[in-house]
Amino acid sequence: MHERRIPEWLRHAPAPSVRGFAVLAGTEAVARGILISVFPLAMYRALQDARVVSEVYFLVGLISLLVGLLVPFAIRFVPRRWVYVAGNLMFVAGALTATMMTPLATVAGLALTTFAVVTTFVCFNAYVLDHIAKIELGRFETSRLFYSALGWTAGPATGVYLFHWWPPAPFLIAAAAAFAMMVIFLVMRLGNGRLITRSKSPPANPFAYLGRFFAQPRLIAGWIFAVIRSSGWWVYVVYLPIYAVQSGLGEQLGGIALSLSNAALFLTPFMLRFVQRNSVRAAVRTGFLLSGLLFVLAGLPHGLPLFAVACLMMGSFFLILLDVSGGLPFLLAVKPSERTEMSAIYSSFRDVSGIVTPGAAWLVLLVAPLPGIFVAGGAALIGTWVLAGKLHPRLGHARMSMEGDTARKVPTAGRPSRA
Repeated sequence: MHERRIPEWLRHAPAPSVRGFAVLAGTEAVARGILISVFPLAMYRALQDARVVSEVYFLVGLISLLVGLLVPFAIRFVPRRWVYVAGNLMFVAGALTATMMTPLATVAGLALTTFAVVTTFVCFNAYVLDHIAKIELGRFETSRLFYSALGWTAGPATGVYLFHWWPPAPFLIAAAAAFAMMVIFLVMRLGNGRLITRSKSPPANPFAYLGRFFAQPRLIAGWIFAVIRSSGWWVYVVYLPIYAVQSGLGEQLGGIALSLSNAALFLTPFMLRFVQRNSVRAAVRTGFLLSGLLFVLAGLPHGLPLFAVACLMMGSFFLILLDVSGGLPFLLAVKPSERTEMSAIYSSFRDVSGIVTPGAAWLVLLVAPLPGIFVAGGAALIGTWVLAGKLHPRLGHARMSMEGDTARKVPTAGRPSRA
């Protein structure tokens, strides 16, 4: 009798690769990119006050921070893959809720999608640290951004256009993309992550690992870089569209500006070469200094809205350089036994920036017009440039050099995902 053989890909899941994770990140970029310029407009249209919008973002950020810190605790009782799937479904639910277009539904949709992003981000980072070798982290960050470029480039302008054509349209597309992301994740069969034996049992208190974080200055500095970089994006993404509307430039300008800025994601391979030829320290300092100066210039009282928009767009180019290099100081310092916990800490940068930025913006708007937010954001970026001066001059240089040599000698296709 002829013996039926089970296909190899069904018996053993293929080893996750840099490209596989990059495709997953690219799909997420479609879901988030099409809404990133739509939500600020929808919120401003529903609430009619920039200060109220800032207050809502502030409260959502507070709750989202708690959600992110509780994800590792939840993973002890629920398998990681199902936590990730739950995050995807939460995104779908949030996008569908926002299609109702009422003030309450818009706020609820923003909250659900924000909570979904932090949930999937914690799990995604833990999977990356499980399956991607440290010497490949730089190549992974570049591939992730490159595969995400289309979603982040076409998404914002497309989302705003569709929002004017039929308001529910961008939310429905985002829901479909989030569902597709869940399907891709299940096809990758990442499981629940790798098990690492520890000498001590995990702490019962889900916040107990914060002590280990605060005991490692390299992790603290890397996290601060991520927070301030994310705050720069918050200023650009949320307050540029509102500034355009208040200045009489129209609702579509914000989405167009963000799409044009994100087109620089296609240049991330060249940015990686800059990091490799210089150092992580040089790239991080360059990104913070130049983006900060341009943001400050945009917020100065010159009475030229288009000039301010141009300065912000040029500043965003250097924020993308920080997207390539700014996360490396943290990722290179993570211990293997602390992957899930430190992934939760790292992912909190989004929520902390989502608290700090609208909170600071609310205070600025009490005493200054909206361009004052650009000055405050620029000052924070410049301050972080000073902090980045304490990084080791050759941080990650050996690993980035090894990675560059490997990329030149070994074909990308079929390369194992771990060293």
